[in-house]
Parts: sequence; C-alpha cells; structure tokens
Amino acid sequence: MVQMMGREKEILRILSEDSGKTVTEISEMLEVSAVTIRSDLKALADKGLVVRTRGGAFPAFHPSILERQKNMVEEKERIAKAAADHVEDGDNIMIVAGTTTPLMVKYLLGKRDIHIVTNSTLIYPQARINPALRLTVVGGEFRAAGEAMLGPNATRDMQQFHANKAFLGTDGVSLGKGITADVVEMAEIVKVAAAQSDQRILLADSSKYGRAGFAHIMGLENIDVLITDTGLPAGARHALEEAGLLVEQV
Repeated sequence: MVQMMGREKEILRILSEDSGKTVTEISEMLEVSAVTIRSDLKALADKGLVVRTRGGAFPAFHPSILERQKNMVEEKERIAKAAADHVEDGDNIMIVAGTTTPLMVKYLLGKRDIHIVTNSTLIYPQARINPALRLTVVGGEFRAAGEAMLGPNATRDMQQFHANKAFLGTDGVSLGKGITADVVEMAEIVKVAAAQSDQRILLADSSKYGRAGFAHIMGLENIDVLITDTGLPAGARHALEEAGLLVEQV
C-alpha cells in the first residue's frame, strides 16, 4: 500500500496520464478505499494541485510542470523559504514563473503590504489565501507547460512596473554562459523583470549549475544574490563569488 505523501504523488501521476480516471479506478490501482482517495483528492485540491469533478479530478497544472516539480523538492522548498526572508513589509516585488519561485509566496504569511507582479499562474493557490498580498498578473499568451504568461504583451506589461526586488528563475547557470533559459520568451521576461528591479535575486537549485539553456538571459555580473542548495560542486561557490554574486546556500 502506498503511504500518504507517496500516494498523493501517485494520484497526480495517474491523473496526468489519464485525467478521466474515476475515484473507484484510482482506489483499485492504489489498493486503498474510495473514501481514502476522496480524502486525498480533497487535500490535493486544497493545495491547488487538482480540480475536483463529479467522480474524480483532473490536474490543475500541465503534466510537464508537475514532473519538474518532483525534482529537488526539499531543496526547492528551502530555497523558496530563504527567498521569502529577503522580502520586507511594503516591498513591491517581481516573481518570474518557474518551479521554485512560486513556492516562496506561501512563506510570505505574516508580512504586510506586499505587492507582487508576476507572469506565473502557479502563484494563485497561495496568493488567494493571504489577504496581505496584492497580486498583479501580467497579460500575454498562456503557456501551459510552464504555467506562465509569455510573449510581447507579457513583457510590455512587466515594463510598466518598478520593483524593489526581482526573484528570478533559470534553466541554467554557468561561468561561461551566464544565466540561460530553454525558452526564448522566458528569457525575455526575465530580462525585463531584472531591468525593472533594484535588486536581482536568482533562485536556482544545484542541478542548474554548469548547464546552459538555449537562450541567453544575462551575465552573472547582473545578478546580486544567488540562492541555491548545498549540492553545488566543490569550488563552485568560490567561482560564483569571484564572478560577483553573493551566494546563499541553504
């Protein structure tokens, strides 16, 4: 029998492969009662991960981003929590779409008068339960695979704002190539968020180090703070600090 946390992951996997599965079918696949599966689906819906239907549910997010969220889970949570510690009462901040950046929003509970400008739709579930947050989501073309608003309209909207801090994501961090993304439109909106902010904070787990994505975003010298985990290769922190970054490992 699959335990609770593992069972939730299995339910998400099953629904991402076939959102037509019913409660009865899922309960038979996981060898637990239908009552247990209904309880699990309610918990997943409360977390904003699924949308309930009569007799079942379907994923709230695109399967590809659900798969990416399974990687480096504990590391991403620690990075997100550390990022939230940089936010002060009264801050206007930009949060660029990714799998780590949206996680920081739940750690903003207790902070006051925070205005978030973002292109991420993953922020909705956390933002809606925190009345102290003001949320502006830029327009543009919705890309389900990244749960992001992208394209010229999104970048133009982002240019209308100024922020104290920008919390950025990336697909790759390397000494030679700098900060990179796999999607050109994502690279463009990261550039805009960085340009419109006083401080640029990059959230990147250690699996991103040494990797170069398709589209160049900016050089390392344009990043003020890198928040990452303790899994960086030996010597990487020193090399990054030599490049001008303040490196926080959590």
